Amino acid sequence: MVADLILTNAKAYINGEIIECSLAATEGKILKIGKDTNMPKADTRTDLKGLLVLPGLIDAHVHLRDEGKAYKEDFFSGTAAAAAGGMATVLDMPNNRPVTMSVETLNDRMKTAQSRILINVGFYSEFPQNIKEIESIVRSGVVGFKLFMAEQVGGLNIDDDHALMKAFSVLSRLKTLVAVHAEDKATLQEAERELKRTGHNDIEAYLEAHSETVEEKTIKRILAIVRKTKTRTHFCHVSTRKGLEAITEANKMRLPVTCETTPHNLLLSSDDMKRIGTLAVTMPPVRGKAQIEALWRGVKNHSIDSIGSDHAPHAPEEKHAESVWEVKVGIPGLETTLPLLLTEVKRGRLAIADIVRLMAEKPAEIFELQGRGCIREGNCADLTVVDLKRKYKIDASRFHSKAKYSPFDGWSVEGKAVKTFVNGQLVMDEGEIVAEPGNGEVIRRR
Repeated sequence: MVADLILTNAKAYINGEIIECSLAATEGKILKIGKDTNMPKADTRTDLKGLLVLPGLIDAHVHLRDEGKAYKEDFFSGTAAAAAGGMATVLDMPNNRPVTMSVETLNDRMKTAQSRILINVGFYSEFPQNIKEIESIVRSGVVGFKLFMAEQVGGLNIDDDHALMKAFSVLSRLKTLVAVHAEDKATLQEAERELKRTGHNDIEAYLEAHSETVEEKTIKRILAIVRKTKTRTHFCHVSTRKGLEAITEANKMRLPVTCETTPHNLLLSSDDMKRIGTLAVTMPPVRGKAQIEALWRGVKNHSIDSIGSDHAPHAPEEKHAESVWEVKVGIPGLETTLPLLLTEVKRGRLAIADIVRLMAEKPAEIFELQGRGCIREGNCADLTVVDLKRKYKIDASRFHSKAKYSPFDGWSVEGKAVKTFVNGQLVMDEGEIVAEPGNGEVIRRR
């Protein structure tokens, strides 16, 4: 048999170890792992010269925009940014224009994406107004439902616990996951109204409105519903000690809950946010040092399951305003996540095993991405090739994303993705996109 591709002189992370090997891929799958002398013939051979090969990384929290928000990001620019950052698979959030919340909007989005994406993309849906439509959306291949608790986005009334209970019960029956943005709408709106009334429109006011209590309150509210429905629930971008403690306690009770945090919540503080300004405004905000230390403990003791970038690009002018309340929230993260984490490996705060767990193994497990998340014969040939010694400064002006700004702009990092393979196809090579639009696969959960 002739393989499509052989990677030689690799150091690959396999079954918890880094081993010297060669890898053969054909028809998008890993055909063989072993010594170079045991490899089949191949159409293409690439000498990796001892570089590290990780399972293709998975970012389960990405806003690719496109459609009515294509001026912020589109499927090509977003997946180019992902490939440049070493991501082989991303999961796309539904707060789009139009909102993804029906079979029609989901199928339209998948169809639009298919000819433009460079890597694998799965899609979330918001809840429809009529919960009877949930099952048909699930059958259309959605990876999960998103519940945005900070403001009304989808069709489900987020102020009505009875409605939430009914929707969660449907998902439980269908064995489908819900991902939750846990900030309390009523508390947020009340605080924002009062701060505006008294003329407080700066970063300090934003931090006050998005208090730690806002997150903790909603996490506990959702957990009360999960206790009754046993719905698989994934908490997005957890940012507080008490919120994480509530999730950890739920795990001890064997409730089916998981959670993620973000690089910015691990590496930026509220003091940094005040210094950087509105470019760092995101939801939930970055926190004080005690909260950051709690998140790092969660990463190390595995109570935090995954890391997602929460890549949320905007037009640069949308990140600046006289009043913080007029600033669009969110930051681009696809091209900074991996180098920032690899730099923490160099500093001794993380291990390569942590990165693989947080950004490959656990996301694949949580979102049931079959054949992804680890390097194994028969799995998809999604591979991220890393140069651990590559030193450089983050330069947001060179991002593939349309959002060419970052709170990490100018940071010195060590470690970089230098090649990204998606289903056996080289997509990114030394920062350059070398595949054609449409190379990626639209992932439909079965």
